[in-house]
Amino acid sequence: MLDGKRILLIIGGGIAAYKSLDLIRRLREGRAQVRCVLTPAAKQFVTPLSVGTLSHERVYDDLFDLTAEHEIGHIRLARECDLVLVAPATADLLAKMALGLANDLASTVLLATDRPIFVAPAMNHVMWANAATQENVAKLAARGIAVLGPDAGELAEGEIGLGRMREPAALAASIAQHLAASAPLAGKRALVTSGPTYEPIDPVRYIANRSSGKQGHAIAVALASLGAETTLVSGPTRLVDPPGCHVVHIETAQEMLAASLASLPADIAVCAAAVADWRPAHAATSKLKKDGSTPHALELAENPDILATLAQNVARPRLVVGFAAETDNLLAHAAAKRVRKGCDWIVANDVSPATGTFGGDANTVHIVDATGTETWAPMSKKDVAARLAARIAKALA
Repeated sequence: MLDGKRILLIIGGGIAAYKSLDLIRRLREGRAQVRCVLTPAAKQFVTPLSVGTLSHERVYDDLFDLTAEHEIGHIRLARECDLVLVAPATADLLAKMALGLANDLASTVLLATDRPIFVAPAMNHVMWANAATQENVAKLAARGIAVLGPDAGELAEGEIGLGRMREPAALAASIAQHLAASAPLAGKRALVTSGPTYEPIDPVRYIANRSSGKQGHAIAVALASLGAETTLVSGPTRLVDPPGCHVVHIETAQEMLAASLASLPADIAVCAAAVADWRPAHAATSKLKKDGSTPHALELAENPDILATLAQNVARPRLVVGFAAETDNLLAHAAAKRVRKGCDWIVANDVSPATGTFGGDANTVHIVDATGTETWAPMSKKDVAARLAARIAKALA
């Protein structure tokens, strides 16, 4: 659920700042983009070099940085993120937030942001129990700021009590849970088919196509990132299983159909796989030999129509999206296919060899639905997936 999310991490000046380095690593393991702001005191505990090395991003620490502020940097930091996490949140930083102060970069960003804010308090247990701190935390919670922790345990000075910053793994899990619950497709189930199918001629040879699976896999990731519980039914590809998805590996069209039906009920079905239309009617059980006699003739049988089966199923998903990969008369074939299959949308793309679509990283698509055709500019397959997922979320809202 962290995949592709932009997290602004504000690191406060407490001994628990050392945990922020592990927190950055945990967030990036979930494929989040992490941008960091250091308070002046935080730089006494961790360095901009270590933070920047782990986050792979520039580190910000100066409200009056001439380069950044030429572009009103504190406003951009405040807005160019999906959420703000303050960890550790010291007593001083919590007090600034409660009072609405803006006398350094961190406090100014916190006052300027309109994104969800999470704070992970860390301090001595007596400081945490102080009435001033408790009053500040209550004010922040009343404003909708999520307070994560603190936890009980041994503190830096050797005392024991409530004041430890929550562990990085738990913080990362809490952030992921929040993003999942607030995502536009939270509670929805999605099925995506991807890649080619292999139809065996004999144990060695098969009928297939040039599909890489890149577009289908990207769509599965995009739907999962919007909160959908996503099942990806994938033919043979060279791609790693995408995070946040339940992946079912298949080879043949018949196996893909069975796996797709087993994934119902679902709210969304996106059939992006390049399914072989035909399969050998009688696959040989041993390797066919070239022995100089009459060449073997292949008798073909028609494969099941997965898109039509899902679109006309008694447990039909609310939204069924198909793909039309064509080399000529693209839009006419796509419009006819949408009606013939009974699906809601067709994503049409030209797969002529000159386009480089099969196996490439870019795509040019047209969305054909009952109202007409919407043509998108050429873009990466990841951007196509993100835009398609957003369109799906809007349609199901």
